[in-house]
Amino acid sequence: MSDLNDPRVLFAAERTLLAWNRTSLALMAFGFMIERFGLFVHMLSLQKDESLQRGFSFWIGLAFIVLGALTSAAAIAQYRTVLRTLKPVEIPEGYRANLGVVVNSAVAVLGVSLTVYLFVHGASP
Repeated sequence: MSDLNDPRVLFAAERTLLAWNRTSLALMAFGFMIERFGLFVHMLSLQKDESLQRGFSFWIGLAFIVLGALTSAAAIAQYRTVLRTLKPVEIPEGYRANLGVVVNSAVAVLGVSLTVYLFVHGASP
């Protein structure tokens, strides 16, 4: 439990949550780039008649997207743990401390949705 009685503790926790949000978005963007790199290489290859297979880049890309979604979910858990330690005086009146949680939840859900979409439709050129 915090003994500082200072709302800056909440704001520091929220900045940390949003930093993890940026990290999870970067991981997902990197994963999408890696996943689509296999398609790009296939398009540049000389063997156009060969069907597109799910290669190494597909699975590594999907792993990065899943890692980003899990990172977002873990950040929510950490933030809620910190919120439980704060006293009411440390949360400004009328401040919605869970808006960052809503954003991170949306990022996690969209990351899982992207993973499912790419898994179902990812091997088509």
